[in-house]
Amino acid sequence: MAEDAVRKSISITETEALKEGVIDTIAFSVQDLLEKIDGKEINLYSGEKVLHTKNAGVITLDMSFKQRILSFLSDPNIAYILLMIGIYGILFEIFSPGAIFPGVIGGISIITAFYSLHTLPVNYAGLALIIFAVILFVLEIKVMSHGLLSIGGIISLILGSIMLINTDTTLEVFKISCQVILVFVILTAAFFIFAISFGIKAQRRKPSTGTEGIIGEIGETISNLDPEGQVSIHGEIWNAESIEGPISNSTKVRVTQVSNLKLMVRKII
Repeated sequence: MAEDAVRKSISITETEALKEGVIDTIAFSVQDLLEKIDGKEINLYSGEKVLHTKNAGVITLDMSFKQRILSFLSDPNIAYILLMIGIYGILFEIFSPGAIFPGVIGGISIITAFYSLHTLPVNYAGLALIIFAVILFVLEIKVMSHGLLSIGGIISLILGSIMLINTDTTLEVFKISCQVILVFVILTAAFFIFAISFGIKAQRRKPSTGTEGIIGEIGETISNLDPEGQVSIHGEIWNAESIEGPISNSTKVRVTQVSNLKLMVRKII
């Protein structure tokens, strides 16, 4: 049974373990254990010894500050949170060079996450799915897929988060909380959906600078256009040409197109 537990990852209850002789007794507290093993004979290299534990004192050894930190980092939820913060911190630094703070926090978080994951039974397929999800979200900003990449990214992130910690081992207590996964999936989806919608609005927005930005603007003639002359738009003086016959001075006109830094205008009726 002990060999199968190691080689085949077989897990049994404490009652089955006692029945199979894997353990000597079942205790429900330290004091209960000391009472049950009192008088038990054990074999050592130095010979046979009898345990006298019934009235033995119990000394509690607390973890050191370093051990508490390492224990905290070994929590799969903390490892997952650090991994996500690290990924997005580095991404923010890449897309906004010079911000510095997100890059520093992201670098520290992702390196610490690697330490945490090193102490846990990591499923690398889950890690690959999380990275793939981030790639899909980034591509959604660059490529107009009408949300298909975002949907794929959300599915990949959920599956990767669930699979990240391998629970098919004897370490079944190590798993990521569903609440933590849900929070990060919602925050990630909301962030990228906001970024995507903002990008779409920016692409559809009418140019506000340059020659393209002036098309459709309203100005006023400062000389007669017959058919050429000058107009004033937003305090700037442009050479202009009327496309619908002569236009007198001090008349409101609208720009229809730009040709070689000359505005084509028509009179506003």
